[in-house]
Amino acid sequence: MASALVLLVEGFEEIEAVTIIDILRRGGIETQTAYLTGEFTTNLVVGANGITVEADIAINSAVCDEYDIIVLPGGWGGTNHLAENKLSQNLIKEFKSEDKWVAAMCAAPYALHVAGVLSKKYTCYPSVEDKIRPEDRSDDLVVVEDRVITSQGPATAICFALEIVRQLVGQESFNQVKSGTLASYCQE
Repeated sequence: MASALVLLVEGFEEIEAVTIIDILRRGGIETQTAYLTGEFTTNLVVGANGITVEADIAINSAVCDEYDIIVLPGGWGGTNHLAENKLSQNLIKEFKSEDKWVAAMCAAPYALHVAGVLSKKYTCYPSVEDKIRPEDRSDDLVVVEDRVITSQGPATAICFALEIVRQLVGQESFNQVKSGTLASYCQE
């Protein structure tokens, strides 16, 4: 069974995180959430809009070999923590070096950029590209290149998660979840 690790860090974008977790699980992907240790010493993680989500494991107990993909929801607060945290940066780099999937949306492609794993073509929340490479940003809702998946923001979370389902589980699961969630606006 395909498996995903979703990083939940203080200041994450709640719509994105919960949507990702939900769609991946609907698609048959075993999904765990991880929280940063250190200054954030609890598995109760507060998002950008004050919603608290309980994470499954501490990031320092996450093992790359147990997952097919690492997924980063956006939100500037969470993204900045991911970009500054050595443990999360090393884990992101390890996924890429092991030729596993890496995915980030909204502001989180910035954390991939800092880790040096962001694909040449990418998308992100408008204005975040100014901290990355503005000339390479695509206007597509979701971009897949070199085993890196990126997306723009809260409204694109279902399309982003569906693309992860397609890449990890296949077109049939993608079609079933897309149909079941009425996400006809997501690219075929």
